[in-house]
Amino acid sequence: DHESAQQLLGYADMALYEAKRNGRNRHEYFRPELNDAARTRRSIETDLRTALHMGQFQLHYQPIIDTRDKRISGYEALMRWEHPSKGTIMPMDFIPIAEDTGLIHEVGSRALNLACREAASWDTGQTVAVNLSPVQFKKPGLVDTVALALSDSGLEAHRLELEITESVLLENSEENIRTLRALKQLGVSISLDDFGTGYSSLGYLRSFSFDRIKIDKSFVRDMGQSREALSIIRAITGMSNSLQIKVTAEGVETQEQQAQLEAEGCSHFQGYLFGYPVSAGQRRKDLD
Repeated sequence: DHESAQQLLGYADMALYEAKRNGRNRHEYFRPELNDAARTRRSIETDLRTALHMGQFQLHYQPIIDTRDKRISGYEALMRWEHPSKGTIMPMDFIPIAEDTGLIHEVGSRALNLACREAASWDTGQTVAVNLSPVQFKKPGLVDTVALALSDSGLEAHRLELEITESVLLENSEENIRTLRALKQLGVSISLDDFGTGYSSLGYLRSFSFDRIKIDKSFVRDMGQSREALSIIRAITGMSNSLQIKVTAEGVETQEQQAQLEAEGCSHFQGYLFGYPVSAGQRRKDLD
């Protein structure tokens, strides 16, 4: 591929990164497009550092509806990157690179502090849910970071909900379970996001007392045509209700979906039927 040893090592490193990105325990050959992808990652990494310095990140809030009274019980905080030349960049386009570069710790801390500060200004007492990356669990001090965010903002701990995915429990699970228990001792709630899409294990529910399970939107989308998707929803809701765990169905877009999910025992809804993610300013206007 090249006569320069330094360049060959660079190509090998790109192939190594690709193998890791595709699940590890495998090999990849260097391809020219990997060089293009690496150049794009370096560009985004540089822009991410600038974004953190210039305060280009903001949170949008999507409502979560309680089945019992059809009122908004809380919001999920979703990060948006307002790039000066590229416009709004969605999390799926920068979070993986932030995780790879280690910038996710600063990005995640920024999101947590902003969510706590903005939620503390709400006079409605509604909760705010913030996503935690599995990478954030690899760095000591996560519990202290959350405690400091609560202290600095004045937000009551019971109004903060931290969302994790199953991958948190797959890696270094014993240590991560201890971290989750320490977070719960602060008084915050812990939610298991995208349940059923990964390496779902009922053992997770025995080793840790989750406050909420979120049904992935792919099951909600397919339940009208897929008997398997509906069966999975029924299994999750039945199990969660037996364990007295709240169940939120994500991606609810039609009244038919709402009626079906309510009949299956979902306690909360989230999706475009009830509201799109909006900025903190727009949320205040909507309430007014």
